[in-house]
Amino acid sequence: MNLGVKNTLRVLRGTSVGMYLGDTHGNDVLLPKKYIPDDLIVGDDIEVFIYKDSEDRIIATTLEPKVQLNQFAYLQVMAVTGIGAFLDWGLEKDLFVPFKEQNKKLNTGDWCAVYVYLDEETDRLVGSCKVNKFFEKEKIDLSEGEEVDLLVFEETNLGLNVVINNTYKGLIYENEIFQRVKLGSRTKGYIKLIREDNRIDVSLQKQGYANIEPNAEKILEKLKANNGFLDITDKSDANYVMYQLEMSKKTFKKAIGGLYKQRLIRIEDDGIYLV
Repeated sequence: MNLGVKNTLRVLRGTSVGMYLGDTHGNDVLLPKKYIPDDLIVGDDIEVFIYKDSEDRIIATTLEPKVQLNQFAYLQVMAVTGIGAFLDWGLEKDLFVPFKEQNKKLNTGDWCAVYVYLDEETDRLVGSCKVNKFFEKEKIDLSEGEEVDLLVFEETNLGLNVVINNTYKGLIYENEIFQRVKLGSRTKGYIKLIREDNRIDVSLQKQGYANIEPNAEKILEKLKANNGFLDITDKSDANYVMYQLEMSKKTFKKAIGGLYKQRLIRIEDDGIYLV
């Protein structure tokens, strides 16, 4: 029975306070009555999240946690006490972040990046805001151009730091952000460059020619939604292009070039028209 992750367990018996679930090794855990689905009966299998309640007892829940063991997340601080901060991770008992695992003073209402780990001394699930120490920095099992999952977690002078595939740290440069992205966003991205020091540059768009096709489709959809006209040309301000289409001006010019060659649009002085 694994703490901090989802387990598929079998219903062993019912009691006045809930149902006891068991694993294949003879362990059991209580699923409180308030979490029991109406159609659950003895002998059924059910997927539950296992953690410790406020009295340090192992407990099961069908609530969906916002983060699990050995994962990164971006969470809000619900309370601060004399021992640390408590973050909302979707469960009744908030996630504890001790002062020693805070890289700055946390206040109620703050949002912060956090990594969940199992404290070996207390055998409790704990959060750490010192996320940099949990990234894999040596074995980079990625390739340039690969599509990856991203969590945006930090602003820097260069751009946005992201968690890649819940394992690596990457950077999206500020001058390459052409869509609305905020801290805590989860999105798809692409590996742009893996440097000699294993630092990773990430892009929100596919690189090269592969980026033209989906953006051409986006322009066509915008045209259809705007009665076949957009007041954007290759002479438009780059910031206006980014605001309207969430892409760089360079990508826009490549995309309309392809659409023009396919005779799907016509380009006039005042904008582009759907043919």
